[in-house]
This record gives sequence, structure tokens and C-alpha cells, in this order.
Amino acid sequence: MKRTRVLLAMPLLVGALLTSSCSTTKAKVDEAAAAPPPVQVVEQHPDQNVIKVDQPERFKLATVGEREEKPETHATGSVTPDVERSVPVVSLASGRVVGIYAKLGDDVKKGQLLLKVQSNDIVNAFQTYEQAKADEKLTNTQLDRAKLLYDKGAISLNDLQVAQDADEKAKVAVKASGQQIRTLGADVNREDPVVTVYAPASGTIVEQNVVNASSVHTPDNQPNLFTIADLSRVWVLCDVYENDLPAVRLGETADIKLNAYPDQTFHGKITNIGKVLDPNLRTAKVRIELANPGIMRAGMFVTAIFYGLKGTTHAIVPSSAVLHLHDRDWVFVPAGNGQFKRNEVTGGKIENGTQIILSGITPGQQIVEDALALNSESEQ
Repeated sequence: MKRTRVLLAMPLLVGALLTSSCSTTKAKVDEAAAAPPPVQVVEQHPDQNVIKVDQPERFKLATVGEREEKPETHATGSVTPDVERSVPVVSLASGRVVGIYAKLGDDVKKGQLLLKVQSNDIVNAFQTYEQAKADEKLTNTQLDRAKLLYDKGAISLNDLQVAQDADEKAKVAVKASGQQIRTLGADVNREDPVVTVYAPASGTIVEQNVVNASSVHTPDNQPNLFTIADLSRVWVLCDVYENDLPAVRLGETADIKLNAYPDQTFHGKITNIGKVLDPNLRTAKVRIELANPGIMRAGMFVTAIFYGLKGTTHAIVPSSAVLHLHDRDWVFVPAGNGQFKRNEVTGGKIENGTQIILSGITPGQQIVEDALALNSESEQ
């Protein structure tokens, strides 16, 4: 009987323990739910590219424009005299220079005295000329006597014809020897061993290979004494790499910039593209012809600019609207409420107070015209 009571009490004890455990767990859950959520801290950083100024109307705005830019290819070269306008100065009489009256770089006129050469060739030519004149005088006298004798029947017709032939040959010898003197540069009416050499054309002396007291040989074994070039029109010869040759086309216009005058641009016409490349540099010679305004000198270094056919449209702004800061380019765009936003852009070339913008803004936008003044205001 006693054992039965104990077994009946066990289920009651287990139930009480389970009820107590559930009450404890529920209390813990309610406490966790009642606790406040953790505080989340959100840090807000101001935009460093946005600035606010008082009286924003003080800063004038400009509208971004647009311009079509053609791809450019640059090549270096030099100014060269036009070969068709260059004239050599030679002396057909060999001898010794006894006077020089013009020098390298001088401007000369056609017919101007350049140098004098004392030549034995002239002496020999005059000797031959005088002998030919004496022979002509003798044959002429013999012809007159032969005519008289033939009229009297003293000589035959053949003898008369022989005298006529000798006279004709003597006249030809006189004419040829006189022409030889004139070819050597002397005057048949003035016997003088000194030959005067005159400028065959007007221009500038761009080459000189003779000095006073030097020897002058015949043209076949001596370079030109002088070279005179008309520099009113010149050539520009430049080296273009083979990868850039597609941008160079015959008959097109190329811009020329002189290293000595970088602010001036000249326009020339492409007249020749070399058919053979330099095997070491992989370049071709390109010839550009242009008028010389008077400041181009032979040998000057230049930069030639060739333009492609298809252009690209870029934004263009006043150069003062671009702020160069930390090796970057920036412009200021109105953001409303007296604020301006600093936008980074990619700047292109600057020309005549304007600058091309390759990226960062689009045509039609409003920007601050004086970026430096606004930036200085924001730093105060």
C-alpha cells in the first residue's frame, strides 16, 4: 500500500519541475525582448567638392561651347631652300681668286659682281682669237688676189674656190674663238686675264665654297662657288613615322610652327611623300611648300601638324574656367543655394584664351568663368 503512494507522487513531482522550468525560460525571454535596441552611430562626412559662398552672383558664369577637333599628327623637320629656285654660281675659267665681293648669307641682285678670277685660260683664249683674226686677214687678202687673177685668166676656177674655202674657214675660226672668250666670262673687245663672275639670279647666298686667293677649277671637279636661292618660297622637309603616314595626303594643308616663333602658325601644301623609308628610323620624308613671310631661314627647325579626315566634337571653355590643382583639372558648376560643385575634367590643348575639355562636362552646361577667384574665396 505504501509503495503505491510513492509511485503516485512521482508524476506530480515531475510536473512541478517542468512547470517551474518553463516559467524561468519565459521570464528570461521577456526580459530580452524588453531591453532597448543597441544604438547605431552613423558618421556623416561633408562633400569636400561642394563649397558655399556668400553672394554667389559675384562669380560670372560661362556656357560650355563645343568645337570639332580633327586628329593631329606631329612631325619634326627643317626649312630648306626650294631646289627649283636655287641657282649655282660657277666659273668656266680656272685660275686663282683675286677678289670676293659677296659672302654667305648676303642678299644679292641679278648681275651683281660676286668675285674675280685671274685665269690663264683667258690668256690662251685671247691668243687663239688673235691668231684666228690674223689668219682671217691673210685669207681675205689671198681671196682678193685670187679673184683678180681669175678675172685675168691667170688661175683656174679650182684655185679660186680653194681661196674662198680658206677664207670661210678663217672666219669660222674667228667666230668660234670669240665665243670661247665670252663663254669663259671675258669680253672680246677688252683683253684682260681677270674674269669677273656675276650673280645669275637674285636671292640669298646659301652656300659658299670659295675664299680669297683660293684656286678655281673647272666645274667638273669642283663644287659650286656659290649657291643663290630665292627664299620667297621655301620647302619644309620633315620625317614622318610609317605608322603616321595614313594621316598625310598629297595636296592637303599642313600647319607649320617654327621653334623660333612658337606663337605663329603658317600653312603649307603637301607636295611630296617619300617612297622609300629610312631603314633605321622607319620614317619617310614629306615635303611641304609654303610662302616665306620673311622670317624663315634655311635650316630652321619646325614642327609640322597633319590633320585627319574625321574629327571629334569636344567641349570648349575659357581657359580661366579651369583650375589646375594637384596635377588635375577642375571646373566649378553651380549647385544651387549659393553652392558650387567642383568637377574634375580632362583638359586638352589651350589656344587663344580657350581650352578644350576632353571629358567631365558637356556643351551647354554652366560653369564659373574665373575658377581661381572662386577657389581663393572658398579657402578664406
